[in-house]
Amino acid sequence: MLKTILAIVISVTFFGVLFFIIVRNLLKSKLDQLVKEEKEKKLNNLK
Repeated sequence: MLKTILAIVISVTFFGVLFFIIVRNLLKSKLDQLVKEEKEKKLNNLK
């Protein structure tokens, strides 16, 4: 019984961390892209 509960907890933890890392990287890349676009807009407005 303890082995089953431990296996479930470990697998849920593993997939939770994996999901967190994937989402964090996607959000970081999207944020970097938006910042880059905003900088380009500001540079174009100054010209």
